[in-house]
Amino acid sequence: MNKINKLWIGIGILILLSPLGVLIPRWFGSQGAWGEWGLNEIEKVAGFVPEGMKRLAESWKAPLADYGLPNQSSGLASESFGYFITAIIGVAFTAGLMYLVAKVLGRRNGEK
Repeated sequence: MNKINKLWIGIGILILLSPLGVLIPRWFGSQGAWGEWGLNEIEKVAGFVPEGMKRLAESWKAPLADYGLPNQSSGLASESFGYFITAIIGVAFTAGLMYLVAKVLGRRNGEK
């Protein structure tokens, strides 16, 4: 088995494990994942929200907010499925983009 196949197997395992992001906080009664806080959570933890963060908070909207699909119902199974599907979409998008970048850079260097 070559390195590329091992890489894809590892990525596949990570995709399959992605629903743990919704399951583990529910099992242990914790908050969301570290660093994925909204302004409300930041204000609860820090006691305030920096002005720059307030100003820039609405400048970017995630295409699949909260790792969910459009019109997705709530519930553990539905949210887990959303994590799984968004992981597949993210990997496909990233792999496709990197493939295109590699092709463009390869042509610049005279490779086919």
